[in-house]
Amino acid sequence: MTAKRLTLASLFMGLTILLSASFLSIPVPGGHFYFNGIIIFLTALLFKPKEAVIIAGFGSFLGDFFFYPEPMFVTLITHSLQVLSIALFVKGRGLPAPKQLVMPALLVGAIIDNIGYFLGRAFVYRTMAYAIIKIPFDLVATIMAISIVYYIYYHTSFLRLFKQFLGIRAKS
Repeated sequence: MTAKRLTLASLFMGLTILLSASFLSIPVPGGHFYFNGIIIFLTALLFKPKEAVIIAGFGSFLGDFFFYPEPMFVTLITHSLQVLSIALFVKGRGLPAPKQLVMPALLVGAIIDNIGYFLGRAFVYRTMAYAIIKIPFDLVATIMAISIVYYIYYHTSFLRLFKQFLGIRAKS
């Protein structure tokens, strides 16, 4: 991993940790509405599978460890599987990955995220009612994150700047 890639990975991990903080979330029934999904989905599209798991999986684990440790292992497993599936789905397709692959990859990641947290919440808090009450908020959070990431990935200069920083040449 080059110094530039490590710098970007560190930035993304720091943002993941910061956006996992409960003081940057909105309290909702059954927990909080977090914005870290945006960075998590974006990480899965931009980085190699192993890098994505370390950045988003371990980064969100650290966010929970520092700010709300009870579900930290649920977070580690769920976000690691989420970004791994997305990154493997688009792996080797170049930047940007084809639109016809990105949306299904993000949807698979969203399903893993929502099912993982539903099961994890039911296990950690030992009540199905607590897990059920948070479902609508989790769905809104993933839909919002996917929409924002899709827009950033395809309709802004972010990806061009990301590639430029890393010295990745544009396709001819």
